Formats: sequence, C-alpha cells, structure tokens
Amino acid sequence: MREHDVISWDGTKIRTWQAPGEGTPVLLCPGVGSGPESWPSLTDRGGLLSWYMRGTMGSDRPVDERNISLDDHVSDAITVLDDAGIERCVVMGWSMGVTIAAELALRRPERVAGLLLVAGAPGDSFAGMLPLLPGGVRRFVGLTGTKLLQQAGPVLDKVLHRVPVTDLTTFLLRHSGVIKPSSDPKAVAAAVSRFLQHDWRWYFTLALALGETPRQDLGSIVCPVTLLAGRDDLLATTESMSGPVGALPQARLRVLPCSHYLPLEAPEVVAAELDLLLDRVRSVDFAIESTTGEAFTSGSRSRT
Repeated sequence: MREHDVISWDGTKIRTWQAPGEGTPVLLCPGVGSGPESWPSLTDRGGLLSWYMRGTMGSDRPVDERNISLDDHVSDAITVLDDAGIERCVVMGWSMGVTIAAELALRRPERVAGLLLVAGAPGDSFAGMLPLLPGGVRRFVGLTGTKLLQQAGPVLDKVLHRVPVTDLTTFLLRHSGVIKPSSDPKAVAAAVSRFLQHDWRWYFTLALALGETPRQDLGSIVCPVTLLAGRDDLLATTESMSGPVGALPQARLRVLPCSHYLPLEAPEVVAAELDLLLDRVRSVDFAIESTTGEAFTSGSRSRT
C-alpha cells in the first residue's frame, strides 16, 4: 500500500493511501477509524485511493479539535482527490463514510460520477441503528450509548490495546455475530489488529461528531447509485439506507445476508458491484456525450 501525507484546509496533516498499480480511480470515504484492511477484495485493485480519518492511523488530530465535522471530512476528501489529480470518479463510502460520500456528491456533483454506498445511512446514523428497537428510541439509545463509550475511552484503551489477536480470538469474533463466519480469518485478523489500537475516546468523539449529521436529502443526485445493505446489520438498517434513495432515477439496492462488516464478509460481491457500477457510469457518460456532445469520463485526471 502506498501512503503519503497531504495538508487539508486547516493545516491538518492527512495520511492518504492508494492501492498499487494502475486502474480506474475510485475514491473510498472510510468508516470511522477504518483502513485498507477492511477491503480485502479491493486493496490490490489499482486506482483505489482513500485516507485515514483525522487523528487515526497516521493522520493528525486538528489543532482545533472541533474541526471534525462533516464539512471537514468532505474537505479532506476533496484534498485527496486534488492531490491525486483526479477531477471526477466513482466514490464509495462505508458505515459513516456513506454520509461523507453522499455529501460530496451533493456539494460537488461534477466530481462524483457514481456512488457505491455500503452498510451505512446517509446522515442521522444513530436513528438507523438497532433494528430490534422501536424507531422512536433508536437515536436516543445509539447516541447515549456512544457518549457513554466515549467517557469509557481510557478504560477501553487499557483493555483493548492488550487483547491478543490470535486464531482463537478471530474464531470467536467470527462466530459471535459481530462479524459473520463467511469472512476470511486472515482478513479479519489484519483489520482487527489495527482497529483495536485506536484512542477510543477520540474514536467515539469522531463518531459522535459525524453521526449527529441530520438525514441528507439526496433528491438532487442524478448519477448512478448502488447500495449494499447487510440484512443482519445492527448499525445501519436496510430501511435507513433505502429510504433516502428510493426515488432516485438510477439507484440499485442489493441486500446481502451480512452484518455491518459486509466488506469483510462478502468481498467478492463488493468487487463485482463496483465493476457493475463502473460499467453503468460509462454507459451514462456515453449516452450524455452522444446526446449533448459534452465529453467526460469517470476517473478523469486533471492535466498537468
């Protein structure tokens, strides 16, 4: 994995990563505290690029720690695109990264050729959690629970930083219902090893700041959109994903027998759906060019 640092709008150093090799550029908006290990089917796919959220895995915390709003994450996404010289591409998002990807498409539609939204609601994340609870209490329970975990951050650090990631712990995790057994043990071990080392107070601070974003109105989005939802996802119900995009003209929804960690449990489906989305984008671009004479392609790079 190739990594280097860029400077975002407020001077914060953001570490980007890019899969080696050549390929059609695709921007991945990460979930809170996630890295390339969460995408085993895509990390050898040339053209995939992403970044680590502020204060995680090599990216600095902002000097002003209030600069972790949706605005800041969207600015980081644009900085990553500009640094790579990419004018327009397909954008992916996972978990709360769906909120970032959707907002990028709303604010800068000329830069987003298509959207692949995976296991995440577009805004109002806490209201989309915990499907077994009545809709009216989901937000309260999700928000309150996250605030309690934020306060418990130092205790979680002492415990989770010492948890050994072995074949046994990976097996137990994959059979606990948190991550399904369909996931590859080596991929789970790689993802969990880094994930456990977070500063957990900061992790939940990030989650609170982004998760309280109001539900986004996606009605103005006209590019091709694909949603991948986990049937057994406790953090993003299918309804919280499908509702905001149900009326969009080019939306596709696929529900899989997965949990929130769908990219680890069905990596081949993620790769196949990305390929299908890229084909749909190329078809739309061709149709627009044929009709209007306006030439543009997904994955276009700026000229230097």
